[in-house]
Amino acid sequence: MRKNVLLALFFFVFISSCKDKASEQTQVYNNDFESNNLSQITNGQIEQFNGTAVLGRYNNGNFTLKLDNLPAHDLITISLDLYIHDSWDGNKQDVDGPDIWQLLVDGGLYVNTTFSNTTCGVNEFCSPQSYPLDYPNNYNNPKTGAYRINLPAACKPTEPRGTSVYKIVKTISHSNSTLLLQCLDKLVQPNAPDPKCDESWSIDNLNIKAIKL
Repeated sequence: MRKNVLLALFFFVFISSCKDKASEQTQVYNNDFESNNLSQITNGQIEQFNGTAVLGRYNNGNFTLKLDNLPAHDLITISLDLYIHDSWDGNKQDVDGPDIWQLLVDGGLYVNTTFSNTTCGVNEFCSPQSYPLDYPNNYNNPKTGAYRINLPAACKPTEPRGTSVYKIVKTISHSNSTLLLQCLDKLVQPNAPDPKCDESWSIDNLNIKAIKL
């Protein structure tokens, strides 16, 4: 009985200690883009979507965020809201896909996935997506893991696929005093008369924290 109590006490102290260590974090970047702040961002552009400012929209494009003079840290947590607009085709292997989105840190690839906004009707093929896993070799239903679905389309009100929103959160080992974040897409749409209105993406609420263990 006494042994069990001591083990329980040790476990409680251990968990509390880990929690305290993990809480030593510093927010090093936070941007909701409402103030049109594009400092430290290369290839930045801001548009209005659904009543809010977003970084984007991008079509076969990218942006880069460079941060300097980070405090001493062991981990970096990156979080953002990713808007997938219109007719993304996920893993589809033909003239319309795959439609890939990537996130890189200091040149290393940490997210390499596909998204699908296709609708699923009776006897209708639903092009799968890799998210929340990486591409290839992962097949999930369209909009799996989405935070919100069926927001308006970016350009055409009659576009039935609309916009899906995903909350992307990535914690990685990192100790450099500088950080280079890149987000980009590889969209396949050779027959689209207006590619940006056919498929695009944007982000909001970009937040980066440095964590000291």
